Amino acid sequence: MNALVFLVLLAGPCAATSVTPIQKVITMLTDMKAKGAAEKEAEATSFAEYQTFCKETAWDKTTSIKTATAAIEQLSADIDKGASDAAEAAKAISTLDADITAWKEDITVQTRERGEAKAVFDAVHQDYTESIDAVQRALATLKAGPGLGAASLLQVKSLLSLSKVPAQNKNKILAFLQNAPTNALLQDAEMLEQPQAKAVNYESSSGTIIEMVESLGDKFEDERAAIEEKEANEKHTFDMMMQDLNSQVTYATEELDSKTAFKAKTEEDKAANEGELADTSASKAADEKALADLTAECEQTAIDFEARQKTRQEELDAIGEAIEIMSSDTVAGSGAKHLPTFVQKKGAALAQLRSSSMSSVQQAVATYLNDQAHRQNSRILSLLATKVAADPFKKIVKMIKDMITKLTEEAQEEAEHKGFCDAELSSNKATRDSKTEESDTLKATIEELTADIAKLADEISELSAAIAALDKAMSEATALRTAEKEKNTITIADAKAGKEAVARAMTVLKTYYDKAATNTALLQNKQPYDKPYTGMEGGGVMGMLEVCESDFARLESETTAGEAENAKSYDTFMADSTADKDAKTADMKDKEATKTAKESANAQAKKDLKGVSEELTAALAYYEKLKPSCVDAGESYEERVARRKEEIESLKEALKILNE
Repeated sequence: MNALVFLVLLAGPCAATSVTPIQKVITMLTDMKAKGAAEKEAEATSFAEYQTFCKETAWDKTTSIKTATAAIEQLSADIDKGASDAAEAAKAISTLDADITAWKEDITVQTRERGEAKAVFDAVHQDYTESIDAVQRALATLKAGPGLGAASLLQVKSLLSLSKVPAQNKNKILAFLQNAPTNALLQDAEMLEQPQAKAVNYESSSGTIIEMVESLGDKFEDERAAIEEKEANEKHTFDMMMQDLNSQVTYATEELDSKTAFKAKTEEDKAANEGELADTSASKAADEKALADLTAECEQTAIDFEARQKTRQEELDAIGEAIEIMSSDTVAGSGAKHLPTFVQKKGAALAQLRSSSMSSVQQAVATYLNDQAHRQNSRILSLLATKVAADPFKKIVKMIKDMITKLTEEAQEEAEHKGFCDAELSSNKATRDSKTEESDTLKATIEELTADIAKLADEISELSAAIAALDKAMSEATALRTAEKEKNTITIADAKAGKEAVARAMTVLKTYYDKAATNTALLQNKQPYDKPYTGMEGGGVMGMLEVCESDFARLESETTAGEAENAKSYDTFMADSTADKDAKTADMKDKEATKTAKESANAQAKKDLKGVSEELTAALAYYEKLKPSCVDAGESYEERVARRKEEIESLKEALKILNE
């Protein structure tokens, strides 16, 4: 009867039906000790893995923070430099704008003044041309001979007075006729009264008048030549000034374009750096928070581990002692179904982120011109010397005058050609220089953009890998957490069931032993359970059952607390990982947008480089066309001007010799 009741009571977590109750308790305690020791060792192994995870993750986060800190310092310096460079470029652009405006205004003023001066020259030149024409027609009338009689002089006077001679030169002519040829006019009157002396006296009179009119004509021609020379000089000076001003405007405009492009690029880079700085700062902040949380969690977990290890060891010691007791002849009790299990598992993983017969005068002129031709090495003077020796006297004078006019015109044409060459060479050089500089700048830009694109691609790849690693770690952590929660749920349920079963067993035994205490027959028969029940202080099976109940209660309490702590750690880890992933995802999207913009800019720069290269090639080809007439002309412009001036002076000297 007693054995049957006891076996029924131990049919819960602490019992089996094939051995005696004492053996069952001893077996239970032995299993508890072995399982406790195994779980203590397993927890130590799990904690060692967790410590490795903490160290590796902390090292990854620390390295990421250091890298971000260095990147932030560099980006901040780049942003400050970009702001400074943009401000300097803006200042330079303002100065260039002011200079260009001033030079353009100067060009407008100089052009207007040159036009006014040219209009004055044209009017005066026309006056001299009409005066010379009147003198030539007067000479033609005088040279018509005695057939016209004394009327010739009066006709000359009338011709010179009534012709369309400009006012300023007409006054000179009238003054000349009124003051110089008085005797000649008287001689004309006498010839009317004495016709037999007409021919002789006319020759004498007309000769004097012709010389005087010719002298007047020469004077007009000299004065016209002088204003022509002055006009040529002024035009040349104006052309040189315009060339200089236009060159300044061209250079300044190119510099302005360059500064404007530089400013725009600098501001674009600054904006990109500011965006990257914000992303990097956000990523760094997320890493710092994750590191702080991880450090706190790892430290707390270490503390908890040490406490649990101490508790487990104490438990093992107690179980060992209980086994000794239960192995003694005086101990009795039963077994328990579950042993305390205190496993706290944590896991996570993170990863790492562009003529032969001639007069003495002709002889002298021919000799002079020939000497000058040899001295100056002038083909023109040499040919003219030959003509002076071969041609009639009158023809020589006209020929020399024509030659002077021709040389003067050539000088003006050459000055114009010089101005053309200077302007074209200057403009071409400016184009070649600017296109070369623009080409070099574009090449440097392309190289820089290519490098930036490659760097961004690497950074995007690193961020993508880091995000994938975070996803993996979060997935693993979720799997571990799910398994852990399931296990803890079962453990808590088993602990509750065990605790309840032990409580029921204790109730049954208590009732039994209370009765047994009064059963004299049981006492007299001295059953193996001969130690009478003496209450809760009596020890024995009831004491072991109390230990079992206490262990089940402690198992339930600690597993419940551990489950709450692990759920909190999991939630913190997932929140930190999600924030880190969001920061890295935002950073990756910004870098992808920047990469796309730089790829577009790189394609445009390559297109611009092709256009600039074609323009540079065209400028070089045009320079080769200019070289034969503007660069490789042999004799320099200054040498040609000096030689032509000497030729003109030699011709004037020859004309002077002829007029003496």
